[in-house]
Amino acid sequence: MDTPAAPAPQFATKEPRTARGRETLRRLIDAAGIEFGEKGFHEASISGITQRAGTALGSFYTYFNSKDEIFRALVADLSDKVKERAARQLAPARDALDAERTALAGFLEFAREHKEIYRIIDEAEFVDPQSYRTHYERTAQRILQRLKSGADRGEIRSDVEETHAWAIMGMNVFLGMRYSIWSDGRSAEDIAEIANSILRKGIGPDAA
Repeated sequence: MDTPAAPAPQFATKEPRTARGRETLRRLIDAAGIEFGEKGFHEASISGITQRAGTALGSFYTYFNSKDEIFRALVADLSDKVKERAARQLAPARDALDAERTALAGFLEFAREHKEIYRIIDEAEFVDPQSYRTHYERTAQRILQRLKSGADRGEIRSDVEETHAWAIMGMNVFLGMRYSIWSDGRSAEDIAEIANSILRKGIGPDAA
């Protein structure tokens, strides 16, 4: 008897109805991350993905209609994983500024574990521009929500707005490139602390 089906992952193109189906879909997405990460979109192939996933070629078409579709799903999946890692890191944060420090440290660690993320997200700008834009818009929106909550509590300046969120995200993206992709020998916590010192002086609480 099949296990009752849980809601399909948000990145699924076609809904898996069984636990086995969800497991197969997960393997395909993970394999796609390796295939696209190593070869890039144009050189990657559906057969390469299914071989890495250990599934039959027909299983691919149970969930996706094309290489473009699974690439789009992969971008969404990576974006969700970044969100989930940040959420775990934020739990023990002391205040809004500390939340940004812990979120950055978590992202740096995630990028070190998934170095393919930069190549895949960068390719999305040309392969699927809407996925590329959505990834960054949603990331910036999460940062903005944290900033506004912190402002409401009096932990940071009261006039924080969208531009501040995009500036923080831009800093985080390039810190990840430098200290997670190009080299990863320095502590993620150290990098996050240095970056956070900029925020403490730049968007600290309003003067009394």
